[in-house]
Formats: sequence, structure tokens, C-alpha cells
Amino acid sequence: MFSLQGQKALVVGIANDHSIAYGCARALREAGADLAITYLNDKAEPYVRPLAEELGAELILPLDVQDPAQEAAVFEAITKRWGRLDTLLHSIAFAPRDDLHGRVIDSSAKGFGLAMDVSVHSFLRMIRRAEPLMEIGGTCMTVSFQGATRVVEHYNLMGPVKAALEASVRYAAAELGPKRISVHALSPGPLKTRAASGLAEFDALLDAAAERAPTHHLSSIEDVGAYAVFLASREAANVTGGVHLIDGGYGIVG
Repeated sequence: MFSLQGQKALVVGIANDHSIAYGCARALREAGADLAITYLNDKAEPYVRPLAEELGAELILPLDVQDPAQEAAVFEAITKRWGRLDTLLHSIAFAPRDDLHGRVIDSSAKGFGLAMDVSVHSFLRMIRRAEPLMEIGGTCMTVSFQGATRVVEHYNLMGPVKAALEASVRYAAAELGPKRISVHALSPGPLKTRAASGLAEFDALLDAAAERAPTHHLSSIEDVGAYAVFLASREAANVTGGVHLIDGGYGIVG
């Protein structure tokens, strides 16, 4: 129903075939979008490149968001190859281990700042670079979690970080709405991804989520990908600024 034929999409954040970003990239491609896919560094490339090639990505580029030169190079390559961008999918987050596993009030200024820069400000930087490539409109998406709005045990520092990310989505949506650029946060329930596995007691969180969700099913990367396709489609052109729960109803009973 939702065709993305001819659209150009940048997907940032694939680590492996369990990544939310990979589920979104696959869904975008199946809906007809042409892809640009990034990988973090040389260590990540052997895991990401085969997936990107399998999806027929036209651009496969390194991107460490702490490196301004790499960020600029990605958007320069997109400009040269396509001259436009229709969809940006940002699915990256980071916090230093000691800060993530400790109390929020004990987090270091350096660790807090780094988590905010990688997880939040990088999305804003990418939107700013994407804006001139979205002359006829476009869609920018990031990934959040329910720990942004309520306390989730062991989520710790990432709670305030995701809260800032969701606030950034709202402000960016308000600023870019007149240009027909929509901004969204996808908020799945607990998912078994490599990033999530860094949280303490994560398996217990998965079990509790499946038990309490009205559907009694955990979200999948396919669920998130399907929603991303809708938001990237013309049918969702008048939808913006939302935090979209994709969690089997877990958010209404949590």
C-alpha cells in the first residue's frame, strides 16, 4: 500500500542483522527506496557491508558521528549521487559503560555530554545537513524508548538522554513543518539488539515486557520497519512531531 518507489533514504545505525536500523532499511528497500547505509568503523564494516550489499545499497560509507569530516562526506556523497534525500533514519545511541551502569546523579559531566552528543545532537546535525536536500519535503526518524517518559530499572542515564531526544523531535518538527519535512521518534518496546544487551538485567526486562503487553508479544525489527515505511510514505505527509509506540500495547499498561 505504501510505495517508496524512487525515494532516496539514508539509514544510520546498522550494527548487525538484529539492529532496528537493519529492520528499517530492509523495509524501506522492499517498499522501493534506494538506500545509503553507513557503518561505524573498520571493526563494524565486515558486519554491515554484506547486509548493505544484500539490500542493494547504492552508497556504503563510514560514519562516526564524532567525526565532522565523515559526517560531511556522507552528505556530500548523497548530494553527488542523488542530489536529494527523502528519508533519514537515525538509530544510534551511546553512553560510557560506567555512566550507563551507575546512578544518573553520579554520571560524569563528560559521560553525560558524550551520551547527549552521540544520541541526540547527532540527529539534529544530520537533520540540518538533510534539510537542503529535502526541497520538496521529506521524513526524518530516530529511535527512542519508554525510559524517556518513565523510570525503567537499569536504563539509567539513557532515560534523560532519550527524553532530550524526544523533545528535540518536537522542536525540529515545529521548525521544519512549513518545509513539509516531518520529524518522528519510533519507540518500540524492549528488543533484543546488541545495544540493548549492554543494559543490566535486560533479559528480565524482555520477559516482563512480553508478559505484560496486551498482545503478549515483543516488538520485532520488522514491526518497526513497517511503521517507518508508513511514516516515509506520502500517506503520512501530514503526520509529524510524534513519538510512535510500537510495543504491543506495553506502554499503556507499564
